[in-house]
This record gives sequence, structure tokens and C-alpha cells, in this order.
Amino acid sequence: MDGNGRFERIFRSPYAVPNGIAACPDGVWVVDQITDRVALVSLDTPNDYQVTHFLKDYPSDSSNTSGLSWHDGDLWLAANGSSDLWRPSREQDARKGAGEVLRMDTDTGELKERRLLPGGGGTHGIEVDCRDPDYIWLSTLSRQTLSRVRIADWSVNSTIPLQHDRSHGLVSTEEALWIVYTNERTIVETDPDTGEPGRTINIPDDMPQPHGMTRQGGDFLYCDATSGWIVRVHDVIDG
Repeated sequence: MDGNGRFERIFRSPYAVPNGIAACPDGVWVVDQITDRVALVSLDTPNDYQVTHFLKDYPSDSSNTSGLSWHDGDLWLAANGSSDLWRPSREQDARKGAGEVLRMDTDTGELKERRLLPGGGGTHGIEVDCRDPDYIWLSTLSRQTLSRVRIADWSVNSTIPLQHDRSHGLVSTEEALWIVYTNERTIVETDPDTGEPGRTINIPDDMPQPHGMTRQGGDFLYCDATSGWIVRVHDVIDG
């Protein structure tokens, strides 16, 4: 834990390059950017190797996966274009520079839905809207925006501007969106209607770099694709 007690390395990912994380009632899902597999792990005390209990994992049809969200038994994966930088290409990979969104059943690993990113380009953060789960937030990086998309017909309901380059993980609460900006090492509270920034959480230089992010109770958990660590940010949300 850091000096002020707010940031805590809690365990290492089961994969080398965790680039998305999503909490659920049974633990947390983590996705690997290279293999695009997703694993469910417990939040128990880690063992001597600094990993927690591995519950199950699935291969996915995603590629260069850069975001993850869980809602009501489904995982949503942000495929940030092709994975040819990391591994041999597969037929089902997204095209280079063309993000896609995949929906997976967590009971079976079955692909339930696959959509193109509205407007094209790359994508990182993805989050089912806490206020109305008929909508999903997607980072639309070619336009430096977040897009709120209606899941039923994949229409864009609204967009808000991003404050910095390289936005990453998202958390949706009743009051705000919280956005990771990896290069700035910040997590910024953001008005979901206007995009206006509020509070900023600065990640200390001696802590792992923030990439994907999720909420667990009043805390945030983020993953670092460079070191493999999962970090807890304590007491962000009241109640």
C-alpha cells in the first residue's frame, strides 16, 4: 500500500498483459491483450506467487482487447483492431484500425453479439451504463469522444469529449463517469451529460500504470498491462 493508504497492489493477473478488468459477484474478470482470453479469478488473499484462485477462463473472438465490462451474466469486450502486433492473425480478428465490440456469455463462453465501433477507429474503455443498462459507453478514439450507444439498435444516443489522449478504463456510477487517462496517470470524474471534469485521482509514480478499470463496492480496481498487477484504489465512492 502507498504512503497515504489509498493505493494497494492486491494481486497479479493470471495473464501477462491484462488490459481490461470487470468485477462481478463471483470475483473479477481479466482479459489478456495478447491471447484475448478472459479469466475469472477470486478476490481472496493472494498466494506466495501473488495470484488469487483461478476459477475459469475462455478463449474469445476478440483481438487486441483493450476494455472489458460485465453486466447481468455477459462480458463486453472492446476489440481495438487487429492483433498482428502481438500474435499471428486469426480469421475472426477485427480489421486494423477498426474497433469492434463483442458480447460473450460467461456461463458458456459463447459469442452472443458482435458490432462495429460507431464511426470506426480504435477503442479502449467500455462500460454498460449504470443508470440505464440498455445503453453502453464506448471510447471512440478517432474522434476523441465517449459514445453512449443504445444496445438494441446500436444507435449513438450522445457523445462527450475526452479531456486527454489515451483514455482507457471506464466506470459508470449513478452520478458520473470515471475515466482513466493512462499517459497522465489520472482517473477523472466526468459529467456523463456534458463531459465536464470533476475530481481527479492522481496515481503515484511508484504505483503500476492504470489501464483497464472496474468498480468493487466503494473502491476501484485497475489493471496494468505492463506489469501485470491489479491495484485497488480505496474509498472512491461513498455508500
